[in-house]
Amino acid sequence: SAQSADSWIGTWKVNLEKSKYSPGPKPTAATIIKIEPSADGMKTTFDGMTSEGKPFHTEAAGAFDDKDNPVKGARLPNTTAAYKRIDSGTFESLTKIDGKPTTTARVSVSADGKTLTATVTGKNADGQAVNQVIVHDKQ
Repeated sequence: SAQSADSWIGTWKVNLEKSKYSPGPKPTAATIIKIEPSADGMKTTFDGMTSEGKPFHTEAAGAFDDKDNPVKGARLPNTTAAYKRIDSGTFESLTKIDGKPTTTARVSVSADGKTLTATVTGKNADGQAVNQVIVHDKQ
């Protein structure tokens, strides 16, 4: 199936040294992200700590069809994510809160398959400009 060729499938750990968070501050611990194939798309699970040191766990699953999917465990209610496949090594995720677009993450995997980079742009729920480059190492 096409899913098995998607190089983002796997478990990834944020490399806090290589990542840039604007606005900050950086999280207090590296987030672990698990990306699994699911019906026509993927399921993502995030486990980590906020910049305030509080643990979080979120889950979202959806097809690559640009349709909004609920994000379970999101900090704010009515948070959704919509996925769009660019190619077997790149996809985009559009986050919305109450139906309004907030951030877009363009996620790509390095040619050697060892690094996943998410470039996140847009505005956060507080209206602040977001410009982040979050680097993940394959686990």
